[in-house]
Amino acid sequence: MTCPRGFSSPGWRYRLLWGLKGRIRGDLTTVTFSLFGRTSLRVLIASLSCIVAAPTAAFAAGAGAPHLDGGTLGLIWVVPFAGILLSIAIFPLVAPHFWHSHFGKVSAVWALAFLIPFTLVQGYELALFELLHVGFLEYLPFIILLLSLFTVAGGVRVTGTLKGTPAVNTLILLIGTLIASWMGTTGAAMLLIRPILNANAERKNKVHVVVFFIFLVANVGGSLTPLGDPPLFLGFLKGVDFFWPTTNMFLPMVLVSSFLLVLFFAVDSFLHKREGGLEAPAEAVSEGGEPQEKLGLDGKINILLLGGVIGAVLLSGIWKPGIDFTIFHVHIELQNIARDVLLLAIAGLSLIVTSKENRDANGFSWFPIVEVAKLFAAIFITIVPAIAILKAGTDGAMGIIVSSVSNEAGEPLNVMYFWATGILSSFLDNAPTYLVFFNTAGGDAVNLMGPRADTLLAISAGAVFMGANTYIGNAPNFMVRAIAEERGVAMPSFFGYMAWSCVILMPIFVVVSFVFF
Repeated sequence: MTCPRGFSSPGWRYRLLWGLKGRIRGDLTTVTFSLFGRTSLRVLIASLSCIVAAPTAAFAAGAGAPHLDGGTLGLIWVVPFAGILLSIAIFPLVAPHFWHSHFGKVSAVWALAFLIPFTLVQGYELALFELLHVGFLEYLPFIILLLSLFTVAGGVRVTGTLKGTPAVNTLILLIGTLIASWMGTTGAAMLLIRPILNANAERKNKVHVVVFFIFLVANVGGSLTPLGDPPLFLGFLKGVDFFWPTTNMFLPMVLVSSFLLVLFFAVDSFLHKREGGLEAPAEAVSEGGEPQEKLGLDGKINILLLGGVIGAVLLSGIWKPGIDFTIFHVHIELQNIARDVLLLAIAGLSLIVTSKENRDANGFSWFPIVEVAKLFAAIFITIVPAIAILKAGTDGAMGIIVSSVSNEAGEPLNVMYFWATGILSSFLDNAPTYLVFFNTAGGDAVNLMGPRADTLLAISAGAVFMGANTYIGNAPNFMVRAIAEERGVAMPSFFGYMAWSCVILMPIFVVVSFVFF
């Protein structure tokens, strides 16, 4: 590449800027168009068109932002959300080729199946507000964070000979579980999923490795700090002490992790032995007779960039300049804009400092993040009425669930808080579900850390642990599945994965209920 006039200086700033222009134009342009390409543009145009064309809703002018009253919504409004979930569950089984080529269109159909009737019934102002609200405040931050972690972690490659023996696999799961609370479940999952897939590339049985990886690294491991999982970060923003989860969630996390690690080692040892595998000796040699390559890391600069991602997320939670921008009643705070810009800049920097050869050797491609972006766009849109109904509490169509967490005297039933928060977090976004039950329990962080500490523990454990029950229970679950399938791992279907979680996780959660609640 020839630098333009004035940029021939050897200074790193010029090289960085010119490299940014070339690399990002090639890579990020590709993924951006893939994420928000033809299908998404059509959905956006169609959505805005139907919103503009529909009649105005009947709410008082000048009353401020439109408000969606979940108490007025019936469960019929949840049908599009159930539709996208069933599509994710069924289409890959009955029509895999169609799904692989058209999942974005299916996602768009379900999004419009909610938006068009919602606009006609509730009015274009409320529909536009909800679309902008979920887009700017929830979906875009979600996908930008995933994109940055996916890009940065995809630049870290474990070199050398790493064999997927039961001991090595269990060690990787243990390391992932330990670091997930400090770099987030998504960060830990994106960092370690490729190494563990590479280590088990020659194994015949490896589905169980990915399933337990989702259980431990993508969920349970994020129990100990607000950095670990979004629900705990919301609690931190609500006034829960940073290290409250560390001291209170430690024993439940150790109990669940120990069960899972021991069970995994037993299952993996059985399958490894059945495959005829033996533990690799210390002085192992390759088939060609040469000593196996020592382990190492390529793209180590990305480890520092992962720290930058964590710092950007923390910045948005701690720095409060009191400046925001309003787009049709949606307030976008400056610290969140700064976070997202920093995350995109870090992703771009990772593309510059990591060679394409390294990413190719790591099996890196954009398809997993594209799939997640398109499917979760529909999930985030169609989930709007479900969350609104849940927030309506006992006045909503799910009032029986909310009322079940207290007895007749109004005292909390902690075991019900654990299961209600957990089961809903398995299918809805676990962060707002946590917040709903946090407020149901009084919403006072001081009281919930004191006399009601067991209630807060039940809510926290339910939201974090049971995010592992389905592929959509927590952000990295679906991403891990997508990466594994791209590597040729025949992952279980949506319901197939739930069979794994019911058989393995549910008995452990019953034990947690008896021991702690």
